[in-house]
Amino acid sequence: MGTKPGRTEPVSPPPGPDSRTPCPELLAVAEEAFRGGNYELAAEIYGSQLAELPQPERSLCLRRGDALARAGRAAEALDAYTVAARLGGLRPEELKELVESCALAIREELRLPPWEPALGGGAGGGESSAGDEPAAGPGPFSPAAAASSSTLSAAWDLFRCPRCRLLLCDPVTLHCGHTLCKRCTDTDPGLPAGPCCPSAKSPPSRRDSCPSRVNVVLGNLLEKCFQTESRVRRLASQAESLRHQHELDAALHKYDQALDLAPGDSLLIVQRAELFTVMKKYNQALHDADAVCRSKPLWPKGHYVKAQALSGLGRTEEALKEFLYCVALNPGRGIIKKEAQKDSLFQFNKTLSQESDVYQNSDSSPSHHVLDLHFEDKKTTFKTALSNINLKRELPTDLEDVQNLNIPNKISKEDGETLPQIVPNTKVGESPVILVDASDFECSLCMRLFYEPVTTPCGHTFCLKCLERCLDHTPDCPLCKEKLSEFLASRSYKKTTLTEELILHYLPEELSDRKKVYDDEMKELSNLTKDVPIFVCTMAFPTIPCPLHVFEPRYRLMIRRCMETGTKRFGMCLADELKGFADYGCMLEIRDVRFFPDGSSVVDTVGISRFRVLSHGLRDGYNTANIEYLEDKKVEGPDYEELVHLHDSVYDQAVSWFTSLKENMKAQILNHFGSMPSKESEPQSNPSGPAWYWWLLAVLPLENRAQLAILGMTSLKDRLIAIRRVLIFVTRKRPR
Repeated sequence: MGTKPGRTEPVSPPPGPDSRTPCPELLAVAEEAFRGGNYELAAEIYGSQLAELPQPERSLCLRRGDALARAGRAAEALDAYTVAARLGGLRPEELKELVESCALAIREELRLPPWEPALGGGAGGGESSAGDEPAAGPGPFSPAAAASSSTLSAAWDLFRCPRCRLLLCDPVTLHCGHTLCKRCTDTDPGLPAGPCCPSAKSPPSRRDSCPSRVNVVLGNLLEKCFQTESRVRRLASQAESLRHQHELDAALHKYDQALDLAPGDSLLIVQRAELFTVMKKYNQALHDADAVCRSKPLWPKGHYVKAQALSGLGRTEEALKEFLYCVALNPGRGIIKKEAQKDSLFQFNKTLSQESDVYQNSDSSPSHHVLDLHFEDKKTTFKTALSNINLKRELPTDLEDVQNLNIPNKISKEDGETLPQIVPNTKVGESPVILVDASDFECSLCMRLFYEPVTTPCGHTFCLKCLERCLDHTPDCPLCKEKLSEFLASRSYKKTTLTEELILHYLPEELSDRKKVYDDEMKELSNLTKDVPIFVCTMAFPTIPCPLHVFEPRYRLMIRRCMETGTKRFGMCLADELKGFADYGCMLEIRDVRFFPDGSSVVDTVGISRFRVLSHGLRDGYNTANIEYLEDKKVEGPDYEELVHLHDSVYDQAVSWFTSLKENMKAQILNHFGSMPSKESEPQSNPSGPAWYWWLLAVLPLENRAQLAILGMTSLKDRLIAIRRVLIFVTRKRPR
């Protein structure tokens, strides 16, 4: 492992006057060799240092044992550990190197790829998220466990829970858009950590899991396509719950029912075996676990449960072998290593308790004599378990044929010796492709195929656009009428990923047609001359900011569409009693939108250009119009010189008027409209004329009708003359 094999040692008696101590320099060389992987050199140095001592030193024995174990010399390592054990009781963690070296030998014999912690390590200190969950607590919902289930096939990957990797059971869609089993949304620490979304490799937060209920659309689809499998998953989930409540007999009954429906499900069998170990029915547990090991020989979970059952029966030597298999197959599981270390220690203690003390009644004990004591007769069994494991007999490779294996369905509660064997049900797991049709993914609002599906906390799914339009009118679910105020306030309308993936996989043609309809709608809405959305409210002018508080449902929809299409533009017109809105208006561009919890918003806009209305229309409750944009007619020659002179004169007159205003009035104007734009050197550079002109028109005390008339003029000269008259009028009228 490359780490220093440091130990905490008991205090040794003080050496005599002729005692010799190990050479610190050589020990440093040995430790460096160990860290560098040169275990043979490390073992040789530790051995030479021990040979020079009149009495063996426990720490050196342990270090020599670690080095020998890493070098693959297990028998010699056992001798070194035995001497250390006689000098002071061993602890399980002191056999870590021995266990790991044995596991490494097993991996090499099985020709398994080198273990890579970066790929196999999980979120909890190197624990594997890709392996099994060996604890005797909640069920082993994991990718490896899922791979072992005979009720699921590779064609059904879309229907697997991204956390437990099993068929979804009572699917719940979280705020992030991912769908998990309802049980997996709990923050139960007994469940292995799994990714909810790419940026979150931890279980869903309490905020995600609490408000969500079963996704109705996906739940119905699972019941339709996987009726038997869904029932099996539900029975297994009920069994787990009963097990947590310590109702073990009831839990066993649920497992038996599930196995009646899916006799070949290895995960169910190993879960039942775990339950048997809890019930201390070790014979039944061993039978189930052994069947799983023969069916799935490279699945660590089966070997772990088998080891537990063997331990319960007192067959510790066989249990140790199974624990070593587990470590070899899944080195990232620290809990398995600890169990293997404990069993190794038990074997040491068992061996030593049967031996007489070699030091008793002995005046001298040379270290070379002690290290040469192999206890061959009494330790043969232990050495066989650790260093002479016949893997090919116990663990067939994944290429071997195990299809003819009989898997137990129910086990006799009496003796567990004579047990019925049932061949796996080959009908479980047929492809559900032909069962999926467009009606399974039909929006209940637009009656079309889901497009950008979003699921509410109450479990109902709608097209994003359909749901937003409904929430514009009321913060309730369109189907069940549950309050969605918090959902509306969060504005986190994340698309339901699984529903999108299923539609893309099973209904690609229908989705393509649906997308074409959507794209055509967006293209139509993006037209800035035909059916342009019109906000009927107030006067707006080019270059002048126009903040709006949008709260009416029709205008919420209008603003949202402007943002979705990317145009971010709409027309602003005054109301007209006869036509609905005036014949002239200003095109506004959205700069920012700030939403409130109730769905209303403050929209920051600025005037862009003027237009004339050609025809009036209506779309989804808001006004539209066909328009043409207005531009000033440019002049040249003497007319241009006259225009420039008029432009400069009116600008100076406007500055003089604004300067003469009272301070409080100027402050109000500046707060609302900002500072007056500077004079432009070229008055005709902008199609709508200079910006200062529109600022002045906005702040002057004019009626809307008069402002509207000036807005529609396409002659800058005429507009300057008109505004000069207004300035003369307001200047004379102002009290001196």
